[in-house]
Amino acid sequence: MTSEDLFKQIAEHHVQQLPFVVYRKPNANEVKALLQQSDELFFTENLTEKGFVFSPFDASEKSILLPLETAKSISAAYTVLKDDIVQQGTVASNDHERQYHIDLVKKGIEAIKDNKFKKVVLSRSEKVNLPEVNPIAIFKRLLNAYPSAFAYCWFHPQIGLWLGATPETLIKIEGNLFSIMALAGTQDYTGTLNVNWKEKEKQEQQYVTDFIVNNLRPTVEHLKVSEVETVRAGNLVHLKTVVSARLKSATPLRQIIEVLHPTPAVCGLPKEAAKQFILKNENYNRTFYTGFLGELNMDKTAKPRSGNRNIENRAYAITKKSTQLYVNLRCMQIKGKTAILYVGGGITESSNPESEWQETQLKSLVVKNIL
Repeated sequence: MTSEDLFKQIAEHHVQQLPFVVYRKPNANEVKALLQQSDELFFTENLTEKGFVFSPFDASEKSILLPLETAKSISAAYTVLKDDIVQQGTVASNDHERQYHIDLVKKGIEAIKDNKFKKVVLSRSEKVNLPEVNPIAIFKRLLNAYPSAFAYCWFHPQIGLWLGATPETLIKIEGNLFSIMALAGTQDYTGTLNVNWKEKEKQEQQYVTDFIVNNLRPTVEHLKVSEVETVRAGNLVHLKTVVSARLKSATPLRQIIEVLHPTPAVCGLPKEAAKQFILKNENYNRTFYTGFLGELNMDKTAKPRSGNRNIENRAYAITKKSTQLYVNLRCMQIKGKTAILYVGGGITESSNPESEWQETQLKSLVVKNIL
């Protein structure tokens, strides 16, 4: 199947108002899609099902499942069009939105000084009017502009249409081996990864790493933490650490997700206090922004290593369950001819409210340039 055939099938599915997801993993050259054959709304009960999961920020709400058994699976090779990379534009400022967000950040800093929490991630939404809505065209531009991101287009007639290109992995599990990304701190990309990071940004990233390590330690073994590195995501750079380990045999995925989600990278620390502050003080409902999405318990086949002593076994492939979940950042929801963009940033005691506003402006460009 060619990529154009794949996109044509998805477009027809959308016209019929049937659920689907189409996505490409970071740095991959394959686009995959699941086309659900009915308009029924499914939920995951305990993250043991196979399919594609789409989960909200608020973990007390249900996670939507596009079950593998109810869907047609298609895939195609896709080559990024280098000349279609979107160039950075300019930011139009809205005085009311700017003042509200600055006041929100000030309130967050005061709460930190009052010892209610150490860190909180505060966000806002922004509306952009569209001359026309073509989700496949927008998705292709995401693929071309952000090849190192998890790019997706997700639709359900009872929920809505979402697209994004997120730089952040929540968790990858193959068999009982897993890895988690701790991503925090943001600066504008200026052509180099040789970046000077302030203490505020280093501290913010360390909070995320420490939270993951401390909360997972009881359920894992052979835990390793990588060195901190600077990585690029579109027109931005971030600090990244990778935590890897082996799951203890009896640990269910649901237990791991309950511990992790939402992480301090999208919520705060301590988690519950920061989450309640967000739900009370942000002037909108995040819904699926800063939730997670991705493949759930899919079969992945791998051949044994060639060094296997038993030559006969080399001919047999090994099938393992694979789960790859991503944090829903750099995303948008499309309602009618309006795109709703979602952007935020981590707040610590040393945060500067004006700088935090400017950071959300930079992040909104990642998605706005696509439109």
